Amino acid sequence: MKSPIYVYYQLSNFYQNHCRYVKSRSDKQLQSKDGEGKTTNCEPEAVTGDKDIIVPCGLIAWSLFNDTYKFSVNDMPLDVNKSNIAWDSDRKHKFGSDVYPKNFQSGRLIGCAKLNSSIPVRVGSLPSDPFIALPTFRKLYGKIEVDLEANKTIMVIIQNNYNTYDFEGKKHLVLSIASWIGGKNDFLGVAYLAIGGICLSSAIAFILVYVLVPRSLVLSNSLHPCLRARAKVSPNRFKT
Repeated sequence: MKSPIYVYYQLSNFYQNHCRYVKSRSDKQLQSKDGEGKTTNCEPEAVTGDKDIIVPCGLIAWSLFNDTYKFSVNDMPLDVNKSNIAWDSDRKHKFGSDVYPKNFQSGRLIGCAKLNSSIPVRVGSLPSDPFIALPTFRKLYGKIEVDLEANKTIMVIIQNNYNTYDFEGKKHLVLSIASWIGGKNDFLGVAYLAIGGICLSSAIAFILVYVLVPRSLVLSNSLHPCLRARAKVSPNRFKT
């Protein structure tokens, strides 16, 4: 496998497109320090028990993935680079450089990962990918920036922190490379084939209906008198 090798974590049976979950965040709070008090949609993770504001607030930040992976080949460690894996537009416009974690994971409910209060949120690993409609999805964890030779055994030490047992979910670790057209994704091809099959089936069905059950002609005597008068052709029209 040629570098860069992308490391993904995959979750199954995780419905991150739930309406309440999607809304449980504050974009204005993440953009600037001046907006840290804007926590309208962040309940139940808006403030602590002492009414102190939580930054970043909301269930999305609260459920931050916190499993860790350590890779090695022939007892030699492989470094996983977690920097610059978010979209440029998110780093430049969505996350402000002056927004630091504050009272995070100290509310009424303790969630998953914790953030370093001395590192801006934009540098912390908050999820910035768009929400996915399907319950099984992958998100980028980091990049291995060295080549991996064939027939080599990779040892992975996993620290299992993220709780998927409560919602009967599953976790997978995926290593992948990208070509000039991007990474492998079967969803778009399956969707095109499914839509094309539906259109083809509909076209065949309409043809069969047209051939087997032809549309009957309407006699002029059964028309409304007004339509019957308009349907009559004047013999003078064809005189030259």
